[in-house]
Amino acid sequence: MKSEANINIQEEEMIRQGFQELLNDYLATKHRRKVEIITKAFEFANSAHRGVKRLSGEPYIMHPIAVAKIVCNEIGLGSTSICAALLHDVVEDTEYTVEDIENLFGKKIAQIVNGLTKISGGIFGDKASAQAENFKKLLLTMSDDIRVILIKIADRLHNMRTLGSQLPNKRYKIAGETLYLYAPLANRFGLNKIKLELENLSFKYEHPDEYEKIVAKLEETSAERDKVFETFTAPIRSKLDEMKDKFSYRIISRVKTPYSIWNKMQAKKISFEDIYDILAVRIIFTPVHPEEEINLCFDIYVALSKIYKSHPDRLRDWVSHPKSNGYQALHVTLMSNEGQWIEVQIRSERMNDIAETGFTAHWKYKEGGGSEDEGELQKWLQTIKEILEDPQPDAMDFLDTIKLNLYTSEIFVFTPKGEIKTIPQGATLLDFAFSLHTHLGMNCIGGKVNRKLVPLNYKLQSGDQVEILTSKAPRISSSWLDFVTTAKAKNIVMNYAKKEKNQNRIEGEKMVAAFFENNDIKMTDGCLEKLCSLHNLSTVDELYEAVGGHVVTLGEEDKNGLKEKQSWMKFLSFSFVGGGNKDKKTENETPEAIDKKKIMQLTPEMLKKKYVLCDCCNPIPGDSVLGYIDDNGIVQVHKLQCETAKKLKACYGNRLVAVEWDTQKNLLFPVFLQLEGIDDIGVLNKITEVLSKQLNVNMRKLDITGEKGVFKGKMELFVHDAEDIKNISEALSKIENVKSVVRL
Repeated sequence: MKSEANINIQEEEMIRQGFQELLNDYLATKHRRKVEIITKAFEFANSAHRGVKRLSGEPYIMHPIAVAKIVCNEIGLGSTSICAALLHDVVEDTEYTVEDIENLFGKKIAQIVNGLTKISGGIFGDKASAQAENFKKLLLTMSDDIRVILIKIADRLHNMRTLGSQLPNKRYKIAGETLYLYAPLANRFGLNKIKLELENLSFKYEHPDEYEKIVAKLEETSAERDKVFETFTAPIRSKLDEMKDKFSYRIISRVKTPYSIWNKMQAKKISFEDIYDILAVRIIFTPVHPEEEINLCFDIYVALSKIYKSHPDRLRDWVSHPKSNGYQALHVTLMSNEGQWIEVQIRSERMNDIAETGFTAHWKYKEGGGSEDEGELQKWLQTIKEILEDPQPDAMDFLDTIKLNLYTSEIFVFTPKGEIKTIPQGATLLDFAFSLHTHLGMNCIGGKVNRKLVPLNYKLQSGDQVEILTSKAPRISSSWLDFVTTAKAKNIVMNYAKKEKNQNRIEGEKMVAAFFENNDIKMTDGCLEKLCSLHNLSTVDELYEAVGGHVVTLGEEDKNGLKEKQSWMKFLSFSFVGGGNKDKKTENETPEAIDKKKIMQLTPEMLKKKYVLCDCCNPIPGDSVLGYIDDNGIVQVHKLQCETAKKLKACYGNRLVAVEWDTQKNLLFPVFLQLEGIDDIGVLNKITEVLSKQLNVNMRKLDITGEKGVFKGKMELFVHDAEDIKNISEALSKIENVKSVVRL
């Protein structure tokens, strides 16, 4: 009993100390002193969560305190947000209601807490994704109060910092949706430090081995980078010291995060050693006269270009034209005396503050309310509202549409009158038309880019001058879904496509009924099923849509087919099975229960009967993988970094299961390798010799071509696991004139 009492005393002391640290942090800010309501919120939350522990073993109240600290210190919000952070789990995890919160703390705090409370059912129907539903509610509330999403980002950051105590399948779920949704959201609000930490933590828990390898390599090369930094910045410091009457400055190094490095390695199929921009230099200055801030960015750039040669295609002017999240800086890439390209970012202390903590920092600098940056935020919120007004039936579609709007790369284009507009990189002419006005998009027939006629699907480049050409009547078509990329355009076209499908279905039902009546055939379920079969359609609704849309025309062949004497059993039994034949299970067979808390073993026997290796990413033993339990109880195995897996983690995390390979080199798997090198006599012979004689590899296919002294080849091999691929790649890379070996 004594030891238990001692534990309780220690826990109480930990809680009190944690809250006191929060209060001290709050009192150190410039916000109005509202200690009383913060203390009241803490006492209420502490009482509500009393006795409850986190998986890590610490008292639950330490989580709300930690979230409130992030809200205060790392995002810079005030007492209302701190109170909401302390109370954010009370309604969800205890008997208290939103009404109780409103009675005690007022309408505003209650509204934020309600937005942060998870919901059950309703938005996407029976096969709803709880994650998508909660995210949609979060965004709906965010439209009224932006602090909801900022506190949720803080909540997610603390959950990621303590993710190690969760089960593996939960780690995949939380890390997956963090990378897919919350890191881009943090970026959209300019919370760069938080965005980088969220990405890095997600990477650490999803790919622990790769994370540790990159961290180790960064440590190994640290001294070398420090030397490069000192050598490169020495003449820059001398030049800037000559300008000290205009500003004071500091120079810091920026090292790419492990996630950012890994991402680049994956995207470009290169090794750690081949990444040249791990190091960047940041010049942060404080102007003597604040109004000279923008001019000084360019003065510093001119001074640098007198020391080092600049890359002609890598000047990024975010000073004159800030990003939509408020980011401002001048980026220039310079050639060092050692022959290495190094990016230099030039920004003022104000710009740096906004770059790290986004809009919340901008509010600190604004005068008299309102700003261009806040206008950009309002435009983004308006787009989110437009998306939310359409109740999309599918969770994946909904999250994809939101994701489209969380773009990170932007380009600038000009209207015919010279107005500058910001649009996502990869946007088409049609996307731009919709961004200007819905009417322009719906009536768009083409356009002129730099005075040349271009089609609707033309991809715009930064600096293009764009003129939209329209017709008098709307030209919108469901085929536009093939090339629109922005959330607004996609949403409008999807709505049109849905209406078109509904109209086709209604019209088609009338046309099918008239067909039966005109041919004196009784319209039964069996006849409709047979018509579907004759036209390779799965459902009667698809038949109606095809007929109404004039894709299918019912005629003499259909009439003869319906009047043929035959057994109707197969059509009737098809409708009884419910869902057709797609799962290869009998009517009475039920999926075997799967314990999601356990790590499932991918043995040869299990791969034959219970698991499916998905061909979207072709995982093999040695790859980091996860399992997704589909509607039929079959476990689909994906690579962790597979695009489909990323969406599943964000939408259906509760269906994930942790899986491990246990094939013991008993199975062979097909893989593709791509080779590139210098074309020379005997290269092909050496490649086949290494594969067949040295490694004894079963090669299924080899396609190799040489052109202008360079060869490219693609081969399909059978291997046991990723270790085999590593050995094969290393052996092939040792062949003279083979310059790269990459797994596809």
